[in-house]
Amino acid sequence: MRKTFVKPPYCRLMDYFAYMKPLTLVRSSIMMIVILIAAVAFINKKDEVPEKHVEIVLRDIGHQLLLSAKDSSSRVLPVKKLNETTYQISFQNNFGFISDSLINLVQRTFQKNALANDYIVNLRKCKQNETVFAFEINSQTGDLTPCRGRKLEVGCYVIEIDLVKKNNFNFFWLTLLIPLSFFGFYLKDKYRKKELKEPISNNNDYIQLGRFQFYPDNNVLKIENNNITLSEKETEALKIFAENINQIVERDKLMKEIWEDKGIVVISRNVDVLVSKLRKKLSDDSSIKFINVPGRGYKFIIE
Repeated sequence: MRKTFVKPPYCRLMDYFAYMKPLTLVRSSIMMIVILIAAVAFINKKDEVPEKHVEIVLRDIGHQLLLSAKDSSSRVLPVKKLNETTYQISFQNNFGFISDSLINLVQRTFQKNALANDYIVNLRKCKQNETVFAFEINSQTGDLTPCRGRKLEVGCYVIEIDLVKKNNFNFFWLTLLIPLSFFGFYLKDKYRKKELKEPISNNNDYIQLGRFQFYPDNNVLKIENNNITLSEKETEALKIFAENINQIVERDKLMKEIWEDKGIVVISRNVDVLVSKLRKKLSDDSSIKFINVPGRGYKFIIE
């Protein structure tokens, strides 16, 4: 019986990449990078705690603190969000308690509800707005819980809790993103160099401009054995000039067809810069000139 050899999945993947066109491979690599970044963003977003859940947990902390102070009648006022990470718990009536009650209560409630691992708690007096007690729970640098056992007299208090944001970025993704980024740029550069080296002499679709052969579809100017790469805008401009040799090409026409038809608003200075670049790339043929016509545009002359 003849045995059939089945390639492992990673080999089939390498074969797939080997037969892809370079430009397609570059685009695929960039797409993979984008997908990975989006996946990381989605994972981080998914890990965020819903706002309503945070408010309920914090109101429960306020309620339990009142019960520890033997107050079962007054209520906890609506939780306020002071900024992106800081919340404020306030109360209807004055009360007093022992500092350990607040520390233990917050720790126990946060652990039970998986709300946050790192946070800072400030207890402030309502009118004076001064901190009378504070503590920090930090899984990286260690906990700071001073003034334990301190009895706080009856008064008006507000509790501010800052949920310290942790970096949820998984560095496993970074180990993939960095090589893929270099791989994508390497392929792009390799493809660009290959494109410049590939002969285009068999392509008859060119425009003869003096000693130059202009290949609009390839964005290339060729003179003897040298290939000069053009940008898309340079190609568009040179096509317009090539269709209007020895004629004045209005600035408005260049601005409209190269930029404004694509929804881009520019000034006439952009035209001057573009013509300057073309003049430099065509400088190997002294018979080709761009003549500036003040107040109108440019005349493309081949002597």
